[in-house]
Amino acid sequence: MPIALRKSQVAVTKGLRAFLEAPLRARHLVLSRKLVVAPRKVVYEVVMIDSHVPLIRDPKALLLAMAQQRSVTDVLRLVVDDMAGSQAVALARIWLIRPGEGCPTCPMRSECPDQTSCLHLVASGGGSVVDPDADLSRIDGMFRRFPLGIRKVGRIASTGVALEVPSIEGEPDWLVSPQWAETESVRGFAGQPLVHRGQVLGVLAVFSRTTIGDSCLVWLRMIADHVASAIANAQAWEEIESLRDRLELENDYLQEELRGESFGEMIGQSDALQTVTQQISLVAPTDSTVLVMGESGTGKELVAREIHARSSRQERPLIKVNCAAIPRELYESEFFGHTKGSFTGALRDRIGRFELADGGTLFLDEIGEIPLDLQSKLLRILQEGELERVGEEQTRKVDVRIIAATNRDLKAEAEAGRFRLDLYYRLSVFPIELPPLRKRKEDLAILAEHLIGNLSRRLGRHPPRLTQANVIELNRYDWPGNIRELQHILERALITSPKGKLRLDLQPSAKPITSAAPDRASGEILTASQLRTLEADNIRRALAECDGKVYGNTGAAALLGMKPTTLASRIKSLGIKT
Repeated sequence: MPIALRKSQVAVTKGLRAFLEAPLRARHLVLSRKLVVAPRKVVYEVVMIDSHVPLIRDPKALLLAMAQQRSVTDVLRLVVDDMAGSQAVALARIWLIRPGEGCPTCPMRSECPDQTSCLHLVASGGGSVVDPDADLSRIDGMFRRFPLGIRKVGRIASTGVALEVPSIEGEPDWLVSPQWAETESVRGFAGQPLVHRGQVLGVLAVFSRTTIGDSCLVWLRMIADHVASAIANAQAWEEIESLRDRLELENDYLQEELRGESFGEMIGQSDALQTVTQQISLVAPTDSTVLVMGESGTGKELVAREIHARSSRQERPLIKVNCAAIPRELYESEFFGHTKGSFTGALRDRIGRFELADGGTLFLDEIGEIPLDLQSKLLRILQEGELERVGEEQTRKVDVRIIAATNRDLKAEAEAGRFRLDLYYRLSVFPIELPPLRKRKEDLAILAEHLIGNLSRRLGRHPPRLTQANVIELNRYDWPGNIRELQHILERALITSPKGKLRLDLQPSAKPITSAAPDRASGEILTASQLRTLEADNIRRALAECDGKVYGNTGAAALLGMKPTTLASRIKSLGIKT
């Protein structure tokens, strides 16, 4: 029956409710505002709710539906929506215990004892009889967090003991909003801990518009137990899915590593390389950060592989990041990951390289290319081991060993203000300087043999013999591109050389052989006698380089690129003594 009240008469609704309720103890009166029919006139409708309306409409069906869920979010939503569908429920909510986050803006920060963990509101549902349009599914309100042990919900979580008040009499001390309870005709409260295998996962709380009967309390306890089990199972399922996704990503990375492998182990016997291997042996068993410095192509990534292979983290992945290849706007997403919808193009959740390398090693190549304004975020994770994904407030812990590499002088860059000095000191705990190839030429022959063997297998060719003449030619070159250039030149030689012979093309950038002849203007014409003298001097140097040997792969003829019989004739005609 509609009742018309002026706004000035709203205060009497409490007395009206008590009056109408008195002769009908088995029923409860609820006022629901329907519409404004005049500027100062509001129409309310009296709704009678039977005290025997159950809190859970079909408990068995709810239990069966919960067992089929594979997501924590789906389980929580199912429970609160089912309960909120009952006229007897004013509000149903679920909080889960999670690490503390968002503390600076939490309304209960002052009541939180340590801010390490608290109850997070994760699902809410209900219906208001005062304001039917109110959205009670929101989880960002005043009670979005509860410190453990504080107030009724917090005490349920800390003790693991249910709080059941079938009928509210008066206004108990723990009722935070008695006015809300009165206007929404709340008659009972039931708070059940969500316990799985002795561990409290959270709290299920229900505010009822009817006195809660014993049978409803029994079902609530059973529902709470099943909610806890369903949450634990869903969390386990999500963890399995997460681990599977992570393994797939790790497998993709490892497949890429195998496809781009830069030829196995470190090769060489020079003093410079032995110094590097000694440094690797010292630092590999520790978790210290390593900064590998050297020119491009000297094998910085190979050093990172060796350090990881000799460390206690060798069973976990080595993840590499080329900092120079990442677009500026994607640095945070690449390093820290992102959540779905956090920016345009973020179609799904993605873990970053730091999380992917958790428990293992992260190799940051060309670290000097990271923009200056983003270096502070990198410094924080290096110092604290904590990160937040883009678009997410949750702080995640990671255990990652960092190996950084650069071809720049980072200290000079830091002093010039182009690189953070504190980040430089954090990275250079153990610096390793790689020598360029021109300073370890005694390793050229063994390096070339190793690379020729690997390249030949990859190209499906029989490996040619590396002659003494080839070694001499390699030693005459300055190798500005270091090992990478050596690899590319040998690969080109294998493709272009005839079977069994290796012809190197080093002419474009090879250093000229020092000549004893006087410098001449480039346009000067030499006489025949001068040409014979130059040729004779050149042959004598080749003979001296080969210890007088003319024939064979290590002879002067091979070094000069002519037939041995032709060289013998030239020696005789020029009167050269051997």
